[in-house]
Formats: sequence, C-alpha cells, structure tokens
Amino acid sequence: MGTAFAPLGRPGDHPDGPLADPLAEHPADRPADDGIWPRVTRELADDLAYDALARDRAGKVPHDEVARLQEAGLPALLTAPGPGRRGADWRAASAVVREISAADSSVGELLAHHYALSWSGRFFGPVRKPGGRRPSGPALDVRTAEGRWLLAGGIEPPRDDTGPGLTLTPAATGRGWVLDGTRAFASAVTVADRLVVGARPGGTGDLLVVLVDPALPGVFTDAGTDRVGQRLAGAGTVTFDRVPVPPEDVIGALPQDEHAVAPYTTLAPLALRLLLVQVALGVAEGALAEARDIRRAGKAGPAPADRPGGHPIGLPSADGTGEIPAGDDPYLLLAYGELATAAHAAAAVVERATDALVRGLLAARTLGVEERADIAVLVAAAETVTGRAAVHITTRVLELVDGTAGADVHAGGPGFDRFWRNARTLTAPTRAAHRLRDIGDHYLNGSHARLTLPA
Repeated sequence: MGTAFAPLGRPGDHPDGPLADPLAEHPADRPADDGIWPRVTRELADDLAYDALARDRAGKVPHDEVARLQEAGLPALLTAPGPGRRGADWRAASAVVREISAADSSVGELLAHHYALSWSGRFFGPVRKPGGRRPSGPALDVRTAEGRWLLAGGIEPPRDDTGPGLTLTPAATGRGWVLDGTRAFASAVTVADRLVVGARPGGTGDLLVVLVDPALPGVFTDAGTDRVGQRLAGAGTVTFDRVPVPPEDVIGALPQDEHAVAPYTTLAPLALRLLLVQVALGVAEGALAEARDIRRAGKAGPAPADRPGGHPIGLPSADGTGEIPAGDDPYLLLAYGELATAAHAAAAVVERATDALVRGLLAARTLGVEERADIAVLVAAAETVTGRAAVHITTRVLELVDGTAGADVHAGGPGFDRFWRNARTLTAPTRAAHRLRDIGDHYLNGSHARLTLPA
C-alpha cells in the first residue's frame, strides 16, 4: 500500500523510562515499542491488500483475518508494557487502524472496536482513591493481551433500541449475575473470544459493564445477512439466555444520570468514534493509493465511447486514438489533486482530534467538563469532514477508473466499488447534520452536547 504511516513516538522519549507496571495509572503516557509497529502493520497491510477483493467477494466469517491479526500481535498493541507484552500508545493504535483500513477496512473496523473495548476497565472501572488499594486482578487490557483475546460488543444501547435491552438479575447462588436479552453488534460477533456488553440490573438504572465468554452455554450468535459494505467486519446479533456472570467479570458501571458520569468516562464513546473515523480515512486513502498505482503502472486504456473526446475527463488525445498516457492529462491531474487535497484536509482534522483525545486520556480522572466538551467538538468535526471526504473520494475514484485497464471488477481487477461500498456503510450511521448542529451550538453558545452519546 502507498499510504503513509503517521509519525510515532520512539522508545526512550519519556523522561521516566519504561513503565513496567501493567496497571500504570496513565497507560497512554509511557514509552513503548512504537518503533516496531509501523513495520509490522505495513507488512500485514500488504498481505491483506493482496487478496482483499477475493475475500470481500467471498464474504466469509473473518476467521482467517483474525488469525492474521493475532499472528502480527496487533490485538495486544494498546496495552501497558510489561513482561511478555509490547504495548503502544493511543496515537500508535490510531495509526495502525488507519493503515490496516487502507488495505481492508473490515479488518480495520474489527481492530477499532477491539481497541476501544479493551479500555473499558479504565473508562468504567472503579476509581482508585489516593492511598487506596488497586482493584484486585489485572486490568481488562492486560487480561486481553495475556489471553490473546479479540473483543467485541458494545456498552450503551443503540439509539433505536426501544426494548429493555440486556438485563441482569441476581444469581440464585447470591454470587454474581445472570444475563439475558438480545443485542446487535457492529463487528466480530462470530469470531470474538470475549464480549464486553452493558446491561441493566432489572432492566433499569445504571448500566453494568460485564465480560462474557461467547463459548458459554446460553450464548447464541447469528451472523448478519449480506451487507452492502464492511462484509468481513463480522456484524451480527447475539442472544444471551440465562448466562452466568461472576463478580470478577463485572468490569465497571455507567451511571444512568449523565451528570453523575465522570468526564473521563465519557471519553469512551468518543474514543470509539474517532477510531472509526480512522477507518473511514483509511478507506479514502486506500482507494486513492490503489487508483494511483494503476495509473503509474501505465494501465490507462481506451475510455468508454460515451465520454466526450473518448476520455474519462473529456480531453481528446493529440493523435486522435482516444488513448492518453497516464500522467499527461491535465484534467486527470486536476481531479486527483482535488481528491488528494480532500484526503490531506481530512487527515489534518483527524490528527487534531486525536491529539486532543490523547491529552484527555493523559488527564484521566482530572479531566474537566470543558476540556471534554472541546474534545467532543473536535471528534464531531473529524467525523463530519472525514465522512464527506471518504464518500466523495471513493465515488470520484470509481468514476475515474471507469474504462481503465485492470479496474474492471468482473475481469478480476481491483474492484474499486468495494471502497465506495465500505465508505457508505461506515458513514451512514453518522448524522452529519446533528454533529454540525452540536459544533455550531458549542461555537456560538458554548453549550455542551450530551455526555453519554451512544457510539
């Protein structure tokens, strides 16, 4: 792939040296093996890009894709360093999601949800008081890394969920809970090693965040039907029928009263939303890079006859043959210049939002409401700009490669329609008008959007 990996920190940048404590208070602010991840990620991205079209056509359950991720060690990336663990920070994780998504956005979405959920214990877990004892047992991200788990699930119920959702009832033994209900999830329901879900005791009140083994009796997964895009993300529905949840698998809680929610906790949906923005940005960059590679390879063939001048842009060739060498058409250069600029602009907005999120993660429990509101606005701006750019770029690229040798999906070419389908699927759930309204209200009136927005 021809996309550029974002600049990353290097080992030794932190003045305090490596943090070996797997329960470090600020796991986002420590040195890590960030230097190895660009190489590992690029190698995996090249491997995924090689057969991305064939796998997209097949639309199988992503067992092979998950195996490749595990072999590369990427699910354990966003973990505090420790014995046998090579963790990296949030910027590195964001760059990994973007690079993988440029090759295969379905795999990028799997990874995005996994990373966000792996921090559930830090976002929703009990707060350690000064001088108090640490919570017993390792943090969820450490358990995930040590168990080589892939996480799936979701905390808050979707916006259109009008039913009771997932419910918890006290276990008859008096120890733990029993989980019931049905919930749709966006990724990895058929390949996840553990599910992280939010459920309400008795169907009302605060959400408890619990960890569930999908191999337990009473857990039934149903893979989603054929989707327009993101076919390998593993979306589907999970039904829980009297599934036991022991106390040690209760990760934390999310108060129903949004005013009782700590600003740091409300970074959880923002973190997921921004990782999904990285996926959409990767789709746009992947489409551009693949179209560029075809042009550079000199595969610009005769244009469709119904285009003016026999050329996709409308410029007739000098010799009247209808064939113009790749790179010589000023209109084509103009078109790609516009698309590259749109991608650069989206990347700049995303980087600014990522920097703000990282600062919020570093602040941890000292994060204030105003700072959280500023982060939310930047994430909303990144969603809006990147969503529009991804749809525009993938649509325009599909037009530009029309008539280009090697670009015909039926002839075994790259299949540029998959980029467009994936971009549409990723951006469809985001209500751009609502995001823009929130941004405008914050800009003009200094108001804050709801603290606990479902991702």
